[in-house]
Amino acid sequence: MIPLWVADTDFRAPAAVRRALEARVGHGVFGYSVPPEALRAAVVEHLARRHGWRVDPSWILFLPGVVPALHMSARRLLGPDEHALVPRPVYQHLKRAPEFARRPFSEVPLVLERGRWVFDLDALRAARTPRTRVFYLCNPQNPGGTVFTRQELARLAESTAPCVIVSDEIHCDLVLDESARHVPIAALDAEISRRTVTLMSANKTFNFPAAGCGWAVIEDARLREAMAAELQAHVLPSPSVFGYTATLAALKEGGDWLAGLIRYLRANRDLVEAGLKLPIAHVQATFLAWVDARAVPDAHALFLRHGVALSPGEQFGAPGFVRLNFGTQRARLAEALRRMQQALAGAAG
Repeated sequence: MIPLWVADTDFRAPAAVRRALEARVGHGVFGYSVPPEALRAAVVEHLARRHGWRVDPSWILFLPGVVPALHMSARRLLGPDEHALVPRPVYQHLKRAPEFARRPFSEVPLVLERGRWVFDLDALRAARTPRTRVFYLCNPQNPGGTVFTRQELARLAESTAPCVIVSDEIHCDLVLDESARHVPIAALDAEISRRTVTLMSANKTFNFPAAGCGWAVIEDARLREAMAAELQAHVLPSPSVFGYTATLAALKEGGDWLAGLIRYLRANRDLVEAGLKLPIAHVQATFLAWVDARAVPDAHALFLRHGVALSPGEQFGAPGFVRLNFGTQRARLAEALRRMQQALAGAAG
């Protein structure tokens, strides 16, 4: 079985990260810790250098991960009778957050436009209610792979004002198209920044998700206090000391490794888009291809029978699609595509 489903990669973390973790283990004491000031400074520098976004260090709240932060946002930023807007299709925890918190929400469809998954703004506006308080955004989009432009983000912000925007930007450093650039929605202007909670982590980029460290960038002090409440009450744990260590090493010393990763993923993306005879929206970012397999009866099960495990579209609110993780060694990816093509040929015959 070739597993191309859950969104981590098959690549070893950078040597600098491994050395830093070895040194931390060598220290031998793993007691309670606090975020190193050097890590806060490294996040500020990273956001300015890679994304042209200048943030105040005090805006950063360290968290055990982006998924806990999504669930925390639904509980702390929405009252029991307040309403949220959630994209469809989308990474499932953006939907599960209001669902598990028992907060009302409406799904807002994305539509395929010139090969990119973008928001239907008319549908978004129609889904709003007088009780709508939060808009969930995934930028870059998972599973569609879209890098939203500055103009698209400005229209989204305008269409959702004055709602709080909770923006999952965990894939922001994995932009594959050389002509595209990630724009944090909070970087657009001061008004948008003040109502945005931006969720980020180095976990996806440098492949150490089990280390446990993410952060939120929140300018507004009241929003920041609301998001910090679960940490202060010890409902959520602090980030792992290994997460702090790995993240600091990755941000300070992982630039060359990341450049090589982007080149490798870009070639893998091209292999998938050229080699699989099913409709695929162009993947501008992430290592995930969103494959339209609606013409194939029970495609997920079909591919599974042929030895390729993908993520079923139902998980993202889009039955008939499958998500393929191409963050793996090229020979393994080529074999998976061969098996998938064999499965499709057999189904057609």
